[in-house]
Amino acid sequence: MDLRSRVNAALKQAMKDKAAQRLSTLRLINAAIKDKDIAARTVGGEEASCISDAEVLAILGKMTKQRQESARAYEEGGRLDLAEREQQEVEIISEFLPKALNDGEVTKAISEAITVTGAASIRDMGKVMGELKGRYTGQMDFGKVGPMVKDQLCAASGGQC
Repeated sequence: MDLRSRVNAALKQAMKDKAAQRLSTLRLINAAIKDKDIAARTVGGEEASCISDAEVLAILGKMTKQRQESARAYEEGGRLDLAEREQQEVEIISEFLPKALNDGEVTKAISEAITVTGAASIRDMGKVMGELKGRYTGQMDFGKVGPMVKDQLCAASGGQC
């Protein structure tokens, strides 16, 4: 079952269960997906009306990150009730994201991506990041992965960066 179908099934179940918080969050997810569909349609014509699962994962990852930042800001501002609501939304969105990779798995994935792309220097960092984003969208934080890729590429090129 693709992500879009899973979100729609969860939305219907939330309606049946009368779970207001869950329903609200699932509607936000659906709206974000439909917005991306519309944007893709205007760029690619009528045929490109459905976005891929990778794009849906990117949307979910972005939504999660936004809510985590909001929760942090609310906590700093002393609004624990709003921070708690944001955390609940993060939990609901996370149900649809694949399991995050641990540090060892991330390091192994970076090594594999370097091998696959044939990267030899820091100039090839874009190729490696593209490969990782293609395979591991939603499973790793690419903000943290970038420096790790740079370190491995520097080590592979004999420390010349």
